[in-house]
Amino acid sequence: MNWQKDLELAEKAARKAGHYLKKVQQSPLKIDSADGRDIKLLADKESEKIIIQTLNAASPYGFLAEESGEHGSLSSGDPIWVVDPLDGTVNFSRGIPLCCVSIGLWHESQPILGVVYNFSEEELFSGIVGSGAWCNNQAISVSNEDLKNKAILATGFPVNRDFESTSLQGFLYNIRKFKKIRLLGSAALSLAYVACGRVDAYTEEDIMYWDVAAGIALVNASGGWVAVENSSRNKWARNVKCSGNERIFLEL
Repeated sequence: MNWQKDLELAEKAARKAGHYLKKVQQSPLKIDSADGRDIKLLADKESEKIIIQTLNAASPYGFLAEESGEHGSLSSGDPIWVVDPLDGTVNFSRGIPLCCVSIGLWHESQPILGVVYNFSEEELFSGIVGSGAWCNNQAISVSNEDLKNKAILATGFPVNRDFESTSLQGFLYNIRKFKKIRLLGSAALSLAYVACGRVDAYTEEDIMYWDVAAGIALVNASGGWVAVENSSRNKWARNVKCSGNERIFLEL
């Protein structure tokens, strides 16, 4: 099946939401909630409305969206859109240009396509599994670095993860052999950076599905290795690992 029109629709929705977010960032931001380790802005909800309206106008598929949850049937056998209207909200709220709009299309637990738009840097990452991946229409591919002591790993500490010392010690033990560790504050951008070879691998536990859906599609589309497992901590949480190289992937 040709998914090009769906990709173009997702790109259109991401650009519209990103342009809104870039504009609203110039004014004082309205905080919707700031409980625990998370923060929600009114901008998240408004961005999501823009995305859903744009996709709904030209696509029959259901949605899973971070702010408003499930729309339509997610068990009909049709593809579903998975939307994060603003990944990296804390970065956005502090003016750190590592935040993005993330839109993925999945079918039966498999990625079809993904779009990650870093509106601060005007970088649009997009890809279709089996067809390729691009950044601003230029073809991208994963790194082939195969040695941990020369590789850069992107990771993070999502709000749902276990912060007990035993869990954190195990996490540090697993990543300590990498040359460098990068915590970007955006899972979607971390995965986009794996897809284009800026970093060599990514792993994160208990990260939400909408944070990684588009990025996983990008890594798949650009030739990377990906594994996704359900997490027991939340219905929509996932444990994810990926790399451009099989050797590093198997050691994650």
